[in-house]
Formats: sequence, C-alpha cells, structure tokens
Amino acid sequence: MTPEEAIAEQERLRPSVSAVTDPGLVVRHVAGLDVSYADDDRLAAAIVVLEAGSLRTVDSAVVTGKADFPYVPGLFAFRELPSLLEAMERLTVTPDLLVCDGQGLAHPRRFGLACHLGVVTGLPSVGVAKTPMGRFDMPDDVRGSHTDLVDDGEVVGRALRTREGVKPVFVSVGHRIDLDRACAEVLRLCVTRQPETTRRADALGRAQLR
Repeated sequence: MTPEEAIAEQERLRPSVSAVTDPGLVVRHVAGLDVSYADDDRLAAAIVVLEAGSLRTVDSAVVTGKADFPYVPGLFAFRELPSLLEAMERLTVTPDLLVCDGQGLAHPRRFGLACHLGVVTGLPSVGVAKTPMGRFDMPDDVRGSHTDLVDDGEVVGRALRTREGVKPVFVSVGHRIDLDRACAEVLRLCVTRQPETTRRADALGRAQLR
C-alpha cells in the first residue's frame, strides 16, 4: 500500500469510529499494545493483558519482524498494525479494552492507531500518547486533573495528569468509548506517569530486541 492509498483507507474507515461507550461496558481485562524498534528496522509488537482491578499480568504475546511500510507521520498504524494484529491472535485472554501507545482521534485525519485497531478488532480502544497532537493548557499538578487537547478548534482529547510532579499524558478516544470513561480507565491503570499496560508492553517488546 502506498502512502496515498493508506490515507484513502483511513478516510474510508473513519466514519466507523464510535465515541460512545457501550452500555454495560465492564473492563475486567485491559491490554496494553506497544511497538519497539531496533536500529536495523526490526520491530517487536508486544501486548500485555492485565487484570484491571489488581493490575496483575494474565496474558502476553509478542511478534518480531520488520516494518514493511515507510515512516510517514500520520500513518504509523500501517507500520505497526499487521504485527499487533498477529500478536493479538496469540492471546488466550480476550481484553475488554485496548490501550494503545499512540493517538486515537487526536490525529490529523481523526483516525490514529487506537481508532484503527478499535475499528478492525471491534474492541473498545483508547490512545495514550506521550506527546500532544494539538494545543492544551497545562493541567493542575493534582492527580486526575485534565485540560482539553484542541486541534483546529475541535476537542480531540485531554491532557491528563496521572501523577503529581510529572508531565501529563495525552488521552484520546479510539473506538466504542467516550472521553470521560477513557480518562477514568487510564487513570486507574497509572502507578507512574504511563499506564502499567504501556510500561509492561514496552518492556516486553524491548526485551525481544536485545
């Protein structure tokens, strides 16, 4: 797929995104998804599934390979999605929520990795990024404080303070969940700045590339 075809695919799938939480959604198992890269273009797509209440790891999977799609801003999903989907097929526990290390609606075409994964799998999904895609005011230095993340006059996510004294993370809707619920789910996963799902998936992927 060329970059032009990839953009067309994003535009085709974007109307399928839902920013509404499914009635009765109960998150018992939550998956963190992260892709690590080596200098020689090798990658490791890692997924770690946690029990949401205890944060105990209950399942994991990792797939190594090479990126087949070029590094193009706004099209990261096309580098990472194939390996992440392969890793998901190896899970024995089906997660109730996917937490992606990347953007959801906070994306130039409102269709980041979290949206793409959510639409393709049909699972509720959230994007949690370390850098903002848009403008924001710094939230108060109190756990749980947040401010709107705004792009082209549209609220596309939130800057969420997950711990006092550290930078906020940037939460955006992926699929089948609203922004309030997304932030609440992310906050309960955070012991440090980032969700435990992301930290453990990142560690698993990096270990595979050593």
